[in-house]
Amino acid sequence: MNENKSNKRIKWKIFLPPWLILVAILIVSSVSYDTFTALMTSAQNYVVMNFQWLFSSTALIATILMACCLFLPIKNVRFGGRNCRPMMKYSTYVWIVLCTYLAAGILLWACAEPLIHIYNPPANITEGAGSGAAIRWAMQTMFLEWSFSPAAIYGLPGLLFAFVFFNMKKSYSLGSMFSPTLRDGVITRISPAIECVSLFCLVCGIAASMGFGVMLLSGGVSDLFGIKNGTYLYIICGTAIVVAFIASAASGVLNGIRILSNINSTAYFILGGFVLLAGPTSYILDLLVENIGGYLTNFFTIGLWTSASAGDGWSRWWPTFYICCWLAWMPIAALFLGKISRGFTVREATMALFVLPSIFSMCWIGIFSGTAIHFDLNGIGIYDAVVANGTEAGVFTVLRNLPLSQITIPLFLLIAFFAFVTAADSNTNAMAGLCSEGMTTEDTEAPMILKILWGGIAGILCLVAVCGTGIDGIKALCNVGGFPAAIMFVFFLVGWVKIMINPAKYDVYQEDYDEHGHPIKSKRLPPAGEENHIGLLDRLKSRVPKPNGAPAPSLSSDRRESVPVSEIAK
Repeated sequence: MNENKSNKRIKWKIFLPPWLILVAILIVSSVSYDTFTALMTSAQNYVVMNFQWLFSSTALIATILMACCLFLPIKNVRFGGRNCRPMMKYSTYVWIVLCTYLAAGILLWACAEPLIHIYNPPANITEGAGSGAAIRWAMQTMFLEWSFSPAAIYGLPGLLFAFVFFNMKKSYSLGSMFSPTLRDGVITRISPAIECVSLFCLVCGIAASMGFGVMLLSGGVSDLFGIKNGTYLYIICGTAIVVAFIASAASGVLNGIRILSNINSTAYFILGGFVLLAGPTSYILDLLVENIGGYLTNFFTIGLWTSASAGDGWSRWWPTFYICCWLAWMPIAALFLGKISRGFTVREATMALFVLPSIFSMCWIGIFSGTAIHFDLNGIGIYDAVVANGTEAGVFTVLRNLPLSQITIPLFLLIAFFAFVTAADSNTNAMAGLCSEGMTTEDTEAPMILKILWGGIAGILCLVAVCGTGIDGIKALCNVGGFPAAIMFVFFLVGWVKIMINPAKYDVYQEDYDEHGHPIKSKRLPPAGEENHIGLLDRLKSRVPKPNGAPAPSLSSDRRESVPVSEIAK
């Protein structure tokens, strides 16, 4: 292990180009902010005007393919072979994925966005603002933007990278993900450019997501302590976030990220359960059930909707913005999600990367969006607070109108802080790994200096956007960063389809397939280092007397290994 670490070096041809471009952007913004804004706006307008069809269609296709992974034979393929041990327990894996996905975005938008949609609906809602149709549209749009579609945009490339890295034994690089679709010679030539573009995209995505976190935290601190919200508070909150996620990333995946994810997942359930019980419970559940049905019924319609018929361009600033944001994070997130999927099957990974986060997001949206809508319809004025004090005011107004706000608001701020730190931590870890040589399937930790440099540049870019143009600047960063990633995503979709059709053709573990080329089911082994762990159920079973005086089974460390049928018969 130490030898591997000492052999790691920085890939300067991958690190320098995007980092220098980002530094140049920051210099331009400091010299002439108007020029910076004009460039960002022009790039954003070009992307959303011409490529909405690409964003919507690829997101829908990815969602369908992820659902297929639960049922097709590829579900039994185990990343790293059937004898590969996972990096962590499955529950830890699920929590890390959940916190990586959610970041601070859903916390900021869950209360404010549905009200914005209700009172500013698109032209196709002919019943008008504040109508029942507008409420249904708002909730179903929230489900589109925060559940299965974004989970598929993250999850499918994660599955692809896990297969390519662990089962095809390709290098730790984004270029490796093109292996099923392009020749090795072509990949070698284009891989540096792909990785440079991906790093640029992700810094834009992290900066945009960090902007949500900064706005949320500064709004909460302002609400709690009566401090004026503005540039200075943005800088303080942004600095705190950057320092925290760099420190966490420096400690490694199995330390900082694991601990933060476990803390945050517990806090999510406590706060969500409290709001469900203390808020308008019946209304929340009715609205949730009704609109899950509407979302599933209209899945293809809203998933491919671009507002072209109405011509109002509404979707450019909402569904398209979110898809761009997910896509900007997608390439580097794939490396992180793929590497922590070692030892799990495709089906196990699909549940963790696609199904469970989507269900959690829909429940969270149902609870917080439902509460905000109910309060606003009953005269509490959540939407007025959003208009007067910004997007972040929505959730704090909701919490102030529930019991125990002195406890729930600080808890919410803690969740928001740890949520973003966990997400930025995981992606900074992956970014640094992409710029490092010497990464192996057993050691995927990158040099700390790279984590510091990437975290710092993302933090500065975030503060430039937030302090300058607020939400509009954040959206521009997302749209610009998402476009190049969308092109790569097309290749990833094609590559995963080819693997799904015939995984045995690409897998080096040929012994994991039967004579027909179908993956053989295998049992998940305990994580490395937990071979001797004995669970409570096993301990109880060991104490139960066996018939005819037969001895209790041994609880040795190899209790999970398979036993030949002939031995059992004896």
